[in-house]
Amino acid sequence: RGLMAVAHNGNLLNARELRRRLEGIGALFRSDSDTEVILQLMARCSEPSLVGRLAWALAQVQGAYSLVLTAEDKLIAARDPHGFRPLILGRLRQSPETYVIASETCAFDLIEAEVIRDVEPGEILTIDEQGLHSERLREAPRRFCVFEHVYFARPDSVLDSQSVYELRVRMGEVLAREAPADADIVIPVPDSGVVAALGFARGAQIPFEMGLIRNHYVGRTFIEPKDSIRHFGVKLKLNPLPGILEGKRVVVVDDSIVRGTTSRKIVKMIRGAGAREVHLRISSPPVIRPCFYGIDTPTRSELIANSHSPDEIARYLTADSVAYLSPAGLAEAVREGPTRAFCHACFTGEYPIAFNPPTSRRQLRLVEL
Repeated sequence: RGLMAVAHNGNLLNARELRRRLEGIGALFRSDSDTEVILQLMARCSEPSLVGRLAWALAQVQGAYSLVLTAEDKLIAARDPHGFRPLILGRLRQSPETYVIASETCAFDLIEAEVIRDVEPGEILTIDEQGLHSERLREAPRRFCVFEHVYFARPDSVLDSQSVYELRVRMGEVLAREAPADADIVIPVPDSGVVAALGFARGAQIPFEMGLIRNHYVGRTFIEPKDSIRHFGVKLKLNPLPGILEGKRVVVVDDSIVRGTTSRKIVKMIRGAGAREVHLRISSPPVIRPCFYGIDTPTRSELIANSHSPDEIARYLTADSVAYLSPAGLAEAVREGPTRAFCHACFTGEYPIAFNPPTSRRQLRLVEL
């Protein structure tokens, strides 16, 4: 039926079950990726058109997906009915009939493309020689992942028609109002905490400084599976500036606390550089549940806020205080309302798609294949 390639952002909750069924009728899988499940389903569909086969396959899956599929004569983009993950349509400024698809608008800036619109939740968008063609899957309540705005997306992107940078500033401003601290300076944990720290400093009217310098050749540390790797990664990634921190009462702004191991190392580094007090302020609510929709977070038992209060976390981190943005404060910052709803499952445990969440790392791997 021709060559195809698929790129997929998200996570399919029933991938293992579908894989088992497909293997039972002779499917041979070449990888452990849940994305291959979609291709295997398409290969066994009797629909005559490629779009029809994709629509049939997506009707079988549960979970989060923003995907693009390329064939010899067309490009297809599809987004799950809840719209968990972003997907955006654009076109080249120098060639308006050339369309592009990306997860974030910042990708368009590199290739001098302009944004047309979001691929809508539940939409299958086909681009071929005749232009654009849109079809709809089933309807579902919109639940864009709020953690995209908190942490995952780049601040120079516009997602769900909102500037990520602006929303993170608002998170910091609301956090300063909800959880003030008597301090001399505000510093971010770079890079993810920079914009929220700017908002906190503005809201609290406390000077903003860069007290930690990041080595940009080191990637994200909170998703590393082993403590030893995370600890070493923090030392490689961040270096404190004693000239900024010595003798100061410091507010440290970060986007989230996951396991707490990285934050503890950061507090130790700041104290080692001479800070008199360290107050940690987090621009999101406590992460108490894992994500099963495409963000690689630990199991419930590994999430420090699942079983510890902010005061207990502060003692573990050796911080003078720890405070989080409230759920209501986050909703205010991201302008949540009747026409703009988000998935807050990692903060509330209320999952938009009903299933039995795994409780162990082994069970989690089974869900993720």
